[in-house]
Amino acid sequence: MKFSTKAIHAGHEPDPSSGAIATPIHMTSTFAQDEPGVHRGYTYSRVANPTRDVLEKNLASLEEGSTGIAFGSGVAAIDALLRVLKPNDHIVLSRDIYGGTYRIVKMVWEDHGLDANFVDASDIAALRAAIRPSTRMLFLETPTNPTMRITDLEAVASVARERNIISVVDSTFATPYLQQPLRYGITAVMHSLTKYLNGHSDMIGGIVITSDQKLADQLRFLQKSTGAILSPFEAWLCERGTKTLALRMRQHCENAMMIAEWLQARPEILHIHYPGLPSHPHHELAGRQMRAFGGVVSFDLGSMATATTFLKRLCLCTLAESLGGVETLISHPATMSHASLPREQRDLLGIPDGLLRLSVGIEDAEDIIADLDQAFTGLRTVP
Repeated sequence: MKFSTKAIHAGHEPDPSSGAIATPIHMTSTFAQDEPGVHRGYTYSRVANPTRDVLEKNLASLEEGSTGIAFGSGVAAIDALLRVLKPNDHIVLSRDIYGGTYRIVKMVWEDHGLDANFVDASDIAALRAAIRPSTRMLFLETPTNPTMRITDLEAVASVARERNIISVVDSTFATPYLQQPLRYGITAVMHSLTKYLNGHSDMIGGIVITSDQKLADQLRFLQKSTGAILSPFEAWLCERGTKTLALRMRQHCENAMMIAEWLQARPEILHIHYPGLPSHPHHELAGRQMRAFGGVVSFDLGSMATATTFLKRLCLCTLAESLGGVETLISHPATMSHASLPREQRDLLGIPDGLLRLSVGIEDAEDIIADLDQAFTGLRTVP
């Protein structure tokens, strides 16, 4: 089956008890057993739940993996991956990674003996040089948040195989519609379900997908043992969202390209980040390993004061954390997603106070542009 067909049908079967086409929401904590040790595949919803199973199977299929393990949030999924490591193990991460990943590594897991360093993962030579005898995992993000840097998945997988290291890619910005890291040899891919996979800004969740049976067994054990599970209702919301993933992503990408091309001509912008633009340093690589260029555009207005004035002028575009919903959201990374990074780290990564991240929705692109245009007009009136 092709992608859109799998998005609708993989993991989905009509309910055997009623024939219902929509997946039932199994809002139960426990399940009746026929006799001690004899049950129908389910015992307790922390261990497994039929609604969650449907989502896990569906997304594993979309990523062309064998197993999906869903968690209560994207950060919970990241935490489970880090729990696979042991004290004094070394991990190499993308330098410009999501602020929540940086926070849990630096402020939680380093206190428990994890040894971590951050490199420019788009530079494969630098990535290779950062590996030590104690390195057990490469944890990368592509495209990165919010500067949209792209890492060569095939090259990373090759390095990881050479050193017998687990490779993990946070592919939240891309979704399985735009790229499938496992096809390049990456060990595991994780997503914040909260974003594009759900697509409607009404739930929080995370998932890890892999074809490595040992890693899958470890993560399933951690999911059960720590209780960091996705609820049946949120699993149902996300499972409903994935059915329209291909349609939504096509519109997100089409709108983002139109808006990026329009933005790059604005004199108020100091710098724009969008891999679909030929000026992006990784444009050619993104074109090779992604179906399209994504729905996120970041741009620098030069200062906190200018960014604040611009944000206050917006009407259609909503100032809010998160991304990937059908509505256009705009955020200020320095005070939102990357607030946990020290200023010097943000400056190194190209996340100045004037940078804004636009998660382009699926509204009519002309209406989004009109809102941005009137906000820019307001800037010119500020002394």
